[in-house]
This record gives sequence, structure tokens and C-alpha cells, in this order.
Amino acid sequence: MSEFLQFIFSGVTVGAVYALVALGFTIIYNASDVVNFAQGEFVMLGGMITWFAHAAGVPLPLAALIAIVVTAAVGVAINKLAIEPARGAPVVSVIIITIGVSIFIQGGAQVVFDKQIHSFPAFSGDTPLRIGGATILPQSLWVIGGAIAVFVGLWAFFTRTLLGRAVLATSNNRLAAQLVGINTTFVMTLSFALSAAIGALAGVLATPITLTAYSVGIGFALKGFAAAMLGGMGNPKGALVGGFLLGLIEALTAGYLSSQYKDAVAFVMILLVLFVRPQGLFGRKSTERV
Repeated sequence: MSEFLQFIFSGVTVGAVYALVALGFTIIYNASDVVNFAQGEFVMLGGMITWFAHAAGVPLPLAALIAIVVTAAVGVAINKLAIEPARGAPVVSVIIITIGVSIFIQGGAQVVFDKQIHSFPAFSGDTPLRIGGATILPQSLWVIGGAIAVFVGLWAFFTRTLLGRAVLATSNNRLAAQLVGINTTFVMTLSFALSAAIGALAGVLATPITLTAYSVGIGFALKGFAAAMLGGMGNPKGALVGGFLLGLIEALTAGYLSSQYKDAVAFVMILLVLFVRPQGLFGRKSTERV
């Protein structure tokens, strides 16, 4: 029983990181109907900038805040320099642009930082907490709490604020949103800033556990995308549940089968979702009247 509980703790911790990445995907998708595969690089930047600033002598809380703000600025720059000029292009073309941006950021990180693996101290120490014969790190609680807090914030944003409804309106029909006075350019800029900030937060919270390097972004992007697809792309609740579920499946697969199959789980989940329930667990089937 303690072994099973240990796998659950590990899966929930990793799943919370996936959920944060999936929530970042959700924001961009809701604003532009585009999947931003540079989302994983925001996670990498959050971890790397925090490490860099902290190594330079900046207190850890301030270093984390700097990382989130700088990464949000990078998200805004990506929207202004790469996404807005491609407005009106096919969705597939924009997705390819985001993949190119991901590669560019990864290459830039090698130059600005280095190719080594890094970490920084956990927020509440490294002494594990014992629960039911298993252990969980205090930092894991920060990650899980961060994912839940971001989900609650996004749920309230999309359902309780005019700005959140403006984001959804922009996604449904950009021209109609403009006709009723919504500043769709600002909505897109805000969406990229929020998405990048959430990705950076994931990197800040996860780095003391998972470590960070210039190359970790692609892995987080693929796992976050799988989680978003599993829960239902564009649905914050689906992103949260999909992230936790994917993390649990990975941990149980590694624990009871083999760690060699762990990374394949995400791709298997994407295929299963596409074949069995393309709209995801919490997504709605789309219908068209003709």
C-alpha cells in the first residue's frame, strides 16, 4: 500500500506541472484557436531565469518574480513579432510558426545561459513529509497548490469577468468581437502574457524537483499538449484533470511496468483520445448547421 501511495504522490506532483502547461495551452487556444507549441519553452525560461538570477545573488522570491515577468514579456514579443504578422494565415501555418519560435528560444537559451542542468533551493526545505508510509516533498505541495490556484483563477477569469468573456468571444468569432467593440489585439497580447506567465510559474515551482536545462521545454510542451487533449482542448477543468491523470498514469506505468514506457504514455493517450473521444473528457462535440 505504501508503494502504491508513493506512486500516487509522484504522479500527482508531475501531473500538476503538466496541468499548468496545459492551462497555458488553454488560454492561447481560447483566444486564437491555435495550439502554441512554444508553451514548453516558457516553463524552461521560468526555471532558467530564476536559477540565473538567484546565482547572481538575487533573493529567490525576487528571482522567481523576475523570471515570471521576463517570460511574460517574451510571450508578448512572440505575439507581436511572430503571431500578429501571420494573422489570417491558416491555423496549421501558425502552429508551425510556434514550433519555429520554440526552436529559436531553445537555441537562444543555450547562448544566454549554458547547456548544463541546474536547480535552486526548494521553497520550504527538502525534509520530506511522511504520509501513510510514503513520503512527499514540501515542494510538491507548492506545485500542486500552484496548479489548483491557477485553475481557480482562470475559471473565475473566463466565467466571471468581462475581459475573460472577451477572450472567449474573440476565439468564437474574431470579426464579430471587433464589431461589438472588443479590442482583439489587446486580447491576444493579454492571452500570450498570461500563458507565458503561467508557464514560467510552472518552471519556478517544478525546478527544485525536476531540475531545468535549455532542452526541457519540448518535453513539457508535448506532455502539456497531451494533457490538454485528454481533458478537452480549451477547457480549464479538462486541462487540470488531464494533467493530473496523465501524471498518475505515467507514475503507475513506471512503477509497475517499466520506466522505459513512461514517456510513451503521453503519445498513446493522444492517439486514444483522437480515436475514441476527439473532444476530450470535458470537451463538447462541435456541430455545424448547413
